[in-house]
Amino acid sequence: MKIRRLDVRKRRDVRRFIDFPFQLYAGDDHWSPPLRSGVRRTLNRKSHPFYAHSDAAFFVAEDGGRMRARVAVLDNSRYNGHTGRNAAFFTYFDAADDAEAARGVLDAAAAWAAERGRTSLLGPKGFVRSDAPGLLVEGFEYEAALAMPYNFDYYPRLLETAGFVKEVDYLSGYLTKGYELPERLVRLVGVIKERYGFQARALRSKRELRRWIPALQKINNEAFTQVWGYYPIDEAEARMVARQLLTIADPKLLKIVTKGEEIAGFLFIFPDVSAALRKTRGRLFPLGWITILRGLKTTTRMSGNGVGLLPQYQGKGASALLYAEIAETLTSAGATHCDVAQALESNVKSLGDMNMLGVVWHKRHRVYRRAIAGPEAKER
Repeated sequence: MKIRRLDVRKRRDVRRFIDFPFQLYAGDDHWSPPLRSGVRRTLNRKSHPFYAHSDAAFFVAEDGGRMRARVAVLDNSRYNGHTGRNAAFFTYFDAADDAEAARGVLDAAAAWAAERGRTSLLGPKGFVRSDAPGLLVEGFEYEAALAMPYNFDYYPRLLETAGFVKEVDYLSGYLTKGYELPERLVRLVGVIKERYGFQARALRSKRELRRWIPALQKINNEAFTQVWGYYPIDEAEARMVARQLLTIADPKLLKIVTKGEEIAGFLFIFPDVSAALRKTRGRLFPLGWITILRGLKTTTRMSGNGVGLLPQYQGKGASALLYAEIAETLTSAGATHCDVAQALESNVKSLGDMNMLGVVWHKRHRVYRRAIAGPEAKER
């Protein structure tokens, strides 16, 4: 078994790193593949905003020329500077059911982080703060929502064998066709609109979304300060995320909440084009974009993982307005299914709100931690 650091200047290395999960999950309809172009950008130090403030390395395990595991390790100085922690992240962890290969790449990632003075390794957690974190530990029988992590059921065992323990868990659920907002919430929304002047409206075009990017960046930086893994994002990251959203967005499903002339929050629901991405194997070109456009128009599955509200409006009922808009948006889109992701298991208020809406919880994703320096690491 050979463990080596990837040379991101070599096209063959980059291509094999990107191809590996497509080979691993070939024919598996549970997996929601990424766009290859997005993954390729994270390996490009010249084009991804992460490298303006932080660093990363990529490792693979090979046996007889065959790739058996891969991982990326991130030294996110912005996260550490904001939180006061001394951690590295890992992401892009994929492996065959091979404990030696998995342990090899994870040990290499830990060693790279330790050389930079980091004392723990956390993940999976991606290059962008908004990337969905965690490893799937419950709900393997369900199809992954758009851009949500999916992995085989042996992955948790591989991580635990390599010395990782639980950091935090996230719960995900779904709503189905026929979902109706509870009557008391409908009445509350009417009162809230009249009392505080909140209004919700759909964006008219992708061009309009671009104009709202600075305001959405502000909400992103103020609304999620209590979320695990939080650190402020800059304009470059906000614009990159917006470009990614525009690839799969339907403006009619993107809504902003305003109070007077000021933006107070947002609700983004996306057509789930995971099936189209599987058909194109994550490629937009030369003809993949046609399949994805067709999927945008025909899918009745939705993914609702973009909700934010400025702190000064939290607790004043504006969240009820967002929930009402979820119901209206799903009805108008003719949705038969909408995934709701991800609620931190310790966020009692959010879980309670989702329970009131009738969300059926069916998946659990786990962020893991491993000490790589100090007494805990020596005892492992």
